[in-house]
Amino acid sequence: MTTQKLYKRHRKELTQALQSINSASELESFLVDLCTPAELRALSERWRVAKLLDKGEMSYREINVLTGVSTTTIGRVARFLNEEPHQGYRAVLNRQKGI
Repeated sequence: MTTQKLYKRHRKELTQALQSINSASELESFLVDLCTPAELRALSERWRVAKLLDKGEMSYREINVLTGVSTTTIGRVARFLNEEPHQGYRAVLNRQKGI
């Protein structure tokens, strides 16, 4: 099996594991076990940036000053939020807003 096929299979298995979680506290425990502190911090920062970008009230530089997240990461989050076909950020943001 190729590396790419293994990656897709393992990503699908992780997705299924996440789907099986029953509560926010269980999800938090799973993420703390799964991720290093730096990985969890990076995920948390990206989510915060996505929420700030979605509000549309701040520039990349203002978000950088507020959060300490690099403008490169902010740009990447913005690209996935607005342009990429996956629309994972958008789906969850909309769900949280009741859209």
